[in-house]
Amino acid sequence: LLEQVLRVDEALGRWDMPVADWAAERLLAEHSDEPVALMAAARVAFHHSDYPRATELAALAVEAAEGRPDEEPAARDFLRYLVANDVARLKDYGKALYTCMLNDAGGVIDDLIVYYLADDDYRIVVNAATRDKDLAWIHKQADAFDVRISERSELAMVAVQGPEARELAAPVIPEQYREAALALKPFFGLEAGDYFVARTGYTGEDGWEILMPAGDASKVWDRLLAAGVQPCGLGARDTLRLEAAMNLYGSDMDETVSPLESGLGWTVAWEPADRDFIGRAALEAEKARTDRRRFVGLLLEDKGVLRNHMKVIVDGIGEGEITSGGFSPTLGRSIALARVPAGDYDRAEVEVRGKLLNARVVKPPFVRNGKACIDV
Repeated sequence: LLEQVLRVDEALGRWDMPVADWAAERLLAEHSDEPVALMAAARVAFHHSDYPRATELAALAVEAAEGRPDEEPAARDFLRYLVANDVARLKDYGKALYTCMLNDAGGVIDDLIVYYLADDDYRIVVNAATRDKDLAWIHKQADAFDVRISERSELAMVAVQGPEARELAAPVIPEQYREAALALKPFFGLEAGDYFVARTGYTGEDGWEILMPAGDASKVWDRLLAAGVQPCGLGARDTLRLEAAMNLYGSDMDETVSPLESGLGWTVAWEPADRDFIGRAALEAEKARTDRRRFVGLLLEDKGVLRNHMKVIVDGIGEGEITSGGFSPTLGRSIALARVPAGDYDRAEVEVRGKLLNARVVKPPFVRNGKACIDV
């Protein structure tokens, strides 16, 4: 069975994951019956991987240039300008911050996580599919700051997610750091020798994201399998993040859409008012508009399955579109995230194969910690 699940080439060039019938049959089992999933394979460094953006991450280091006075926080100032959230909020070493990186028009170039490692020393983890444009944009903006950007292409990442994930994965962490790793609070990271352990729960489940030298990835994978961790495909990962209403870049937002129309207004730090960040002027103008589109959850009330790009019709108001849709095993119903017209309403219709099906507009998330957050 394992041979059907994956193949690791000798150079860690790619992970071959299950597809077609086998993957379809495994999806519900992966989501419901197996408490720990090795999410979407070992996410090898971005330029080595063949799989979709959300399963691969690229790591960058941002630090002050050598020789700069310690009292001048160049890396912090740069990141406060680069991203919409404010890294000055990070007071404790290891703390992580979720944010969007915007263009001048307020569109989302990428969503990413920033880790505060030490004074004026940060790690950014971005989506692999946007790696080229992210790096180009970051370097362009860095020209005006005395900072050094280091691409950490020698690292691989394995994500272990689920209620028992940390306990099962602990043996792969260097022994002297295990206790500290198990004590990590949510949305913190820990430098553990050559390894870096984070607890962001990016799938909506608890667990760890473990960065390591790429040469260790195959060994770590085998040890996790031996410990009882079950490999998990993209389908289960996507189901979990949809139930948790976690955005997927390229589906729920992109460079043509702002965080304010993507359910990510909470990631924009408006205060202090004098902090300038890329896209701020555009967001402030959009924030003042009364016709700004809503980003909502949909619960299908008729039989069927909601899918990306289906048309959403709000009677007497206008039309919108599903950005992410699928079936929720936890709720036993079809759910979706959608961008819809401005207005006060709680019902809509979705065009499914030429038919209009009834849907209820709900406030995400749909599921949190394995329990329903909405009435079904």
